[in-house]
Amino acid sequence: MDETASHATAPSLTDIEVARERVAGVADVTPVQLSRSIGEFLGDEVLLKCENLQRTGAYKLRGAYNRLSLLSEEEKARGVVAASAGNHAQGVALAARELGIPATIFMPVGVALPKLQATRGYGAAVELRGHIFDETLTAAIEFADATGAMFIHPFDHPDIIAGQGTLGLEILDQVPDVETVIVPIGGGGLIAGLAIALKERAALDGRAVRVIGVQSANAAAYPPSLAAGEPTEIRISPTIADGIAVAKPGLITFEVIRDLVDEIVTVGDDDTARALVVLLERAKLVVEPAGAVGVAAIMAGAIRGTGKTVVVLSGGNIDPMMMERVISHGLAAGERYLKLRIPMPDRPGQLAAVSRLIADANANVLEVLHTRRNVGLQITQVELEIHIETRGPEHTDAVLERLRAHGFEPRIGF
Repeated sequence: MDETASHATAPSLTDIEVARERVAGVADVTPVQLSRSIGEFLGDEVLLKCENLQRTGAYKLRGAYNRLSLLSEEEKARGVVAASAGNHAQGVALAARELGIPATIFMPVGVALPKLQATRGYGAAVELRGHIFDETLTAAIEFADATGAMFIHPFDHPDIIAGQGTLGLEILDQVPDVETVIVPIGGGGLIAGLAIALKERAALDGRAVRVIGVQSANAAAYPPSLAAGEPTEIRISPTIADGIAVAKPGLITFEVIRDLVDEIVTVGDDDTARALVVLLERAKLVVEPAGAVGVAAIMAGAIRGTGKTVVVLSGGNIDPMMMERVISHGLAAGERYLKLRIPMPDRPGQLAAVSRLIADANANVLEVLHTRRNVGLQITQVELEIHIETRGPEHTDAVLERLRAHGFEPRIGF
């Protein structure tokens, strides 16, 4: 099994520069895309670093390939093992295939089918164990202990951090006058590597670059850990940004983030869903929820005054079924998708009247349910549940006002 991080130290800028040469053989140089629409939210120029277009759909390949490349021949022969529900699994699987290393990936029983198929497609043996990730991780560690395979940590190892740091050097090459970089945080491997690369390289040029991290509010382990002065485990609540839902910071990543990251903010799932919709509509980019939290923080007003800003879109691996749910949630959060419950007299013509009023307000009806059985209805009443597409908050208010002006009492609810 892999050694623990307790005796390891963070990589240096030189380590990251050497890792860049190593990783260049397998990782793509992903594009940077100007986003005027997101820049309007921030009030500064915003560029999107599109790691969602990386091979395997995420930045994880960089760290995995660097880590596996540095294994000894004897360690490579023993094979590698990892535990992951998504991006780390695919990064390790592809890196192992490129280097000719046997790989076994442990994934939760309920893992999304596209992620399972992709991991197997890269040539890894996949073991489905556990219904929660802790059970999956335990199974992977037991496998490593029993077989001698090298356990590949997803974030808390110097070689992993150095590999992820290559993204920082790439950003500086593409946007040499960048003033702020906004990065999603889970365990912290990406932002730790970026912070080392950005801060040390910029210092050599006699200037500074701010680094801001973003966590999901339901899985934000870093704020309490920084307040406590040490990695602190939290209880994670459900979040759509499951790719960055890590209960406890790593030892190495915590120290780097404590020393080098300028600010950490959190965002809720509604903000993340809205950001994902904006990225689809305005930037024409498919981004997973964990990869969209930087944009979410900008749109929610959690970040201000950054100057020329690069936002890292860390991944694009989203299950189509989850995408459908997140888009619906994002439209609702942006008040563009409205579900109304309208009690009304049980007599002919009421449904037609409501439909006509909504049409006159230029809103689009998506779905209708007409029932007499809901709790709270009088015997002489029915309830209409109607799903409507609107153009935003002002249009929503106009629809509601029109219905109320004609004697109806719509209630908003999901």
